[in-house]
This record gives sequence, structure tokens and C-alpha cells, in this order.
Amino acid sequence: MFRRREAVPFSFVAESDRFRSNVTPPPRERASVSQLAARSLVGLTVVAGLVGSLILGLPALSPAQSPSHAEQTEATPGH
Repeated sequence: MFRRREAVPFSFVAESDRFRSNVTPPPRERASVSQLAARSLVGLTVVAGLVGSLILGLPALSPAQSPSHAEQTEATPGH
């Protein structure tokens, strides 16, 4: 493999940790009204999907009384 011919001084590496740029980044552009509306619409769609899946999934998760349970209780006294 290729190897560097010149060594990097340790002081240069140590100074790179402390380096602060004097160039300020440009200010962030403000979102337009249509961008804010689109973001809120996407957020509401995601929340509505989660709530809808929770509403539709709760009946499947709740323990339901099955008719076979009632038949088993009637069969035990005659046993």
C-alpha cells in the first residue's frame, strides 16, 4: 500500500481539534406557508394512521368470549 513520505506533525493534529471557523453559515431560509401546510398535513396523516390502526386493532387484542368456552362449562357437570 502507499505510505506517506512526510510525517504529519502531532501539533497540527492537536490544533485541528481546536480550530474554529470565522465564517458564519448563511441563515436558514424560512419555510413558506405551503411547506408548513404540507408538513402539518403529512404529520396529521401519520397520526391518523396510527390512531386508526389502534382503533381497528384493539378489538382483535381484547379477549373475546368464545362459544366453545360456554359449551365446555356445560359439558363438565354432566361428566
